[in-house]
Amino acid sequence: MDPTENETDGQSAPASLELPRRGGRSSSAGNAATKAVTILEAAVTGTAPRRLADIAGETGVPKATVHRILGTLVELGFVNDNGSGVYGPGPRALALAASVQALTGDARVGDTLGRLVKEVGHTVHMALRSGDRAVYSHKVAGDQPYQMASRIGMSVPLHCTGIGKCILAHLPADEVTDIVGRAGLPARTPSTITSRDRLNEELETIRRQGFAIDNEENERTVRCVAAPVLDRTGAPVGGVSISTVTFLVPMETLTSFTPALVTTANTVGFALSSAH
Repeated sequence: MDPTENETDGQSAPASLELPRRGGRSSSAGNAATKAVTILEAAVTGTAPRRLADIAGETGVPKATVHRILGTLVELGFVNDNGSGVYGPGPRALALAASVQALTGDARVGDTLGRLVKEVGHTVHMALRSGDRAVYSHKVAGDQPYQMASRIGMSVPLHCTGIGKCILAHLPADEVTDIVGRAGLPARTPSTITSRDRLNEELETIRRQGFAIDNEENERTVRCVAAPVLDRTGAPVGGVSISTVTFLVPMETLTSFTPALVTTANTVGFALSSAH
């Protein structure tokens, strides 16, 4: 996350759907579906309606292809076109969002995350596992002079984010091996863990202490502490994190938030489990 982009303060919302990008060969139908979902996600997430050029630039898909797919999504009701080339979520996308809210006990989760933000004063995220990545489902901004560039619906790697490492730490070893085999351990910054041995050590530390630290491993100058969200069987479904910037918040201050963070993650896990 980059601390320079503005987001709406104090808002949380359900995740949009994003397909995880995996290695290996995919069919032409799979490629078309991936493009459609990627374009849908770019059109309906963010803090303001998007123009075609914005969506094409963000997704890397040619404008002509974006225009064609957006036309289909508008016809289907997933995207709204206000007539001036500006796109936003359509009624079917909003209906899906409402369904996700109902399934995830969103009101209780949002209230719980909001209380944590009031206690610590910094941005709180929640993300859910989606294949080999995690997707932000909630973001509540803190009262700070900086904003994180994260957004609801954005997917992030597991090996270099606090929430992602919490997820890996509570998965069976063979499943971690499968994920690393598909996704690799690519370096995002000079601090990213890129060795499987080093990752194993990190995951053991997380299991022992009950929380994870991302110390500029995913984004320079951004540091976070995260705790896992587990279902009633103890399987990881996601995590909750508190994000700060290195030049304003010392590590000791960040780690002092862990008792409240772990309590919040446990409360969220209970809310999600009781919603199903």
